[in-house]
Amino acid sequence: MGSRQPEIAKRGLRWAAMFLLTLLVVAAIWTSIGVFSQMYEFRDDDPDRGAATIEINKFGDSFSKTTYLAQGWSESDSLWFYNTTQGSNLLPYDFFLVLEQVDSQVLFRSNESINRYGYLPQNPTISNPDGLPVGMVRDEYRGKQFMGFTCAACHTTQINYAGVGIRVDGGPANSDMETFMVDLAKAMHVTLENSEKRNRFVANVLKQGSYDDAKDVLIDLKKYAQRIKTYTIVNSPRDTKRPLTHYGYARLDAFGRIYNRVLEHIMSAQQLRELLAETLSPEALAEIMKGVEPVLSSNDRDHIIERIQEHLTDKQIIELRNKIYNPADAPVSYPFLWDIPQHDYVQWNGRVNNSGIGPMARNAGQVIGVFATLDWQEKDGITLSSVLGGQGFGNKHIDFQSSIDIRNLRRVEKQLRKLTSPLWPQHILPKIDKTRQANGAKLFTRYCSSCHDKIDRTSSGRRVVTQMIAVSSIKTDSKMAANSTQFNGYSGILRNQYVSVGVGDILLQRQAPAVTLLTSATRNVVTTPDKDKWFIQRWSERLLDFAHTFFDNEVQPSLKRGDYTPDTTANPFASIMAYKARPLNGIWATAPYLHNGSVPTLYDLLLPKKQAGDPADGEYRPDEFMVGSREFDPVKVGLKLAGYDGFLFRTSIWGNYNSGHEYASGRAPQPDGTVLPALTKDQRIDLLEYLKSL
Repeated sequence: MGSRQPEIAKRGLRWAAMFLLTLLVVAAIWTSIGVFSQMYEFRDDDPDRGAATIEINKFGDSFSKTTYLAQGWSESDSLWFYNTTQGSNLLPYDFFLVLEQVDSQVLFRSNESINRYGYLPQNPTISNPDGLPVGMVRDEYRGKQFMGFTCAACHTTQINYAGVGIRVDGGPANSDMETFMVDLAKAMHVTLENSEKRNRFVANVLKQGSYDDAKDVLIDLKKYAQRIKTYTIVNSPRDTKRPLTHYGYARLDAFGRIYNRVLEHIMSAQQLRELLAETLSPEALAEIMKGVEPVLSSNDRDHIIERIQEHLTDKQIIELRNKIYNPADAPVSYPFLWDIPQHDYVQWNGRVNNSGIGPMARNAGQVIGVFATLDWQEKDGITLSSVLGGQGFGNKHIDFQSSIDIRNLRRVEKQLRKLTSPLWPQHILPKIDKTRQANGAKLFTRYCSSCHDKIDRTSSGRRVVTQMIAVSSIKTDSKMAANSTQFNGYSGILRNQYVSVGVGDILLQRQAPAVTLLTSATRNVVTTPDKDKWFIQRWSERLLDFAHTFFDNEVQPSLKRGDYTPDTTANPFASIMAYKARPLNGIWATAPYLHNGSVPTLYDLLLPKKQAGDPADGEYRPDEFMVGSREFDPVKVGLKLAGYDGFLFRTSIWGNYNSGHEYASGRAPQPDGTVLPALTKDQRIDLLEYLKSL
């Protein structure tokens, strides 16, 4: 017996060695696949980065060539950012390829049409063979192909000067998503109703090869036409207390729309029954419940709001909308993305902590807003995902399955670390006056540096500590911050869960703050791996994503800085009634200005808002101006604001106010209470020359 022990031990060591070797081989293969996969993805190195030119558009803009600035990204880096999927599923991909405009046979996605909505047209490249615009891509979910959005759609810009289009990666888009979605819904409905268009559409979709039967094409056309139309209705203002605030170009109420998508998909059958009973007359309720009750009683509980709409009149749909949703009526400028991975807090009101796995949840929330498929359902029992998501150990859990691609979102976040702010291109734009720049540097130190820190734009170790300024102090438009704190929603399938808000936990009752519902949803989305993959693969990949995000993120938890009201148990969202000031490197390429885009140029930002009693012959911020053009004004530093038929921006509407931030006008105290004298015109020009140089 004793003589066999060494042999058994040797055999055990051999098995252990073989097991270890197998693990090493599998790890090596997996790593190699990942390396070669990334090499394959980054193979698109078109020297023009796919940029298409437009001879002239409806605003009179024109450019004959496109150029890029040195921002730390190669051609392949930019194209990867434009074309990497994130799980956005707006409509079937083939539908978008062949859909016609409302009043002609010209494709809805034609370059001229895309440019009209402010998106950036692209020529076909390896990673974008159909030549979709920047940030619109082919995505796939559960075997079906969709057209969806990426970060690049909202965070890539272009400015035109002297016939040259200057592309800026990470810059705020000049797009009009509101009108794009409204017109897309109209185009789909006209296609349904017009037999000639419908026949052409069905035939052209079938040619693409994803559909085999005309009947299936028509079923999906009806489904997505209604879905997109409902989306536009849900996010519209609805009464005189909430004035009509159309976005126009270069703005979007992203948070308002994200909140509403969450509220739609967390709705429970029981809560929907209660809301219908509260909304409709007994007679109307009895009539519609004949069709609605089978949907509510079905085991298939996802998309229930969408599925009951065919049983409601348009009036009833609007009445139900007013019960469930909040108006997405606080549009803000798209934030520019350089230095974002280095920020301690992100969003205009500093709502999101950027440390740890914060970027993962933040980016998941973004994809919720841009049409991820959300197959959220209430199910019996518990799962590892539900426990990790904070749902506890009850007899039911919510399955937060979705199309959101967490892995690609993590990779995009890492890619952004390489992105740097653009320098003023003196080979294209007028050269900076060095004397005025030196004078402006002194003015910047005196007037601006207490809030806007200076950083080394290319340093890998740079950090951005956000300076928060209370709305009551800065006095800029309050609607965005107010909506963040005041909007509530029905908790539906999330009811009775607990959500941490920093100063304690909030129990989600029948109605709860919308921000907590979003927090709970995004937390659970990131803990729910892709069920299309086998168990070990999906969990190993998700755990790897968590580890990468957490351990590779050099931003650590920290306290906010500046003038704001801290959160308390009595007012857990007090701190977000504030706006953040960030470093101004690259600010010249990010017009229009203030968080809501209410000031067209940097020069205008240095002027006061005209108030009652001000002299008529003074210089003031414009109360109305045009947006839409990309033509750059290098003198005032902004985009062309008059002389064309664009979107008229009116600053008299709440959400569009152009008041506040009047430090250069002698009307606002510095953080230490000092009120500095108003700048002269010469001083304003000096300061502009310095701002150009950042």
